[in-house]
Amino acid sequence: MIEIFSQRLRLIPLDNHLLTIWNTEGRKSLTTKLGLNSSDWNIDEFYLAETEDALQNFWLPMTAQHEIDFFWYTNWEIILDATNTSIGGIGFAGFPDQDGVTMVGYFIDGNHRELGYATEALNCLIDWAKLEPTLKTIIADTPFFNLPSQNVLKKAGFKEFAISETEHLNQKMQLKNWKLVIR
Repeated sequence: MIEIFSQRLRLIPLDNHLLTIWNTEGRKSLTTKLGLNSSDWNIDEFYLAETEDALQNFWLPMTAQHEIDFFWYTNWEIILDATNTSIGGIGFAGFPDQDGVTMVGYFIDGNHRELGYATEALNCLIDWAKLEPTLKTIIADTPFFNLPSQNVLKKAGFKEFAISETEHLNQKMQLKNWKLVIR
């Protein structure tokens, strides 16, 4: 099993088998399979729906399609080493495209926010991703109102480059668009 480490965290990418356990048996079965202590995520309805949508419509089909390089198409569990519990997830939207661009997204359990874990996990995943020579730029979108997430991106060196509007899960929302130039 692939794992990457930071000072306080461990990141574990979920392969298709682990995602299937999450989808069919629930998060508790997944955490048991990973040998983690049980924890209930405190997550807003919007982000819970976004996570379920990603699980069903992106992570499961894309990890089935990309078995060898699945780690570019999945959720990486963010594990707090001190408690051996999952405190969130992070991941890319795929292998870098022909221009060397991929997108990153993340969330942290409400019980663990404002403690620097998102920034630490993001920097850890970026350091891992930099090993891919075709990677040139990582982009991210944040809801206009999500100042904590925007601060995470700023701390990791991302720069705001645009504002856009999208419809997501039947809601129109304004987004701030960010990018980090790698090379």
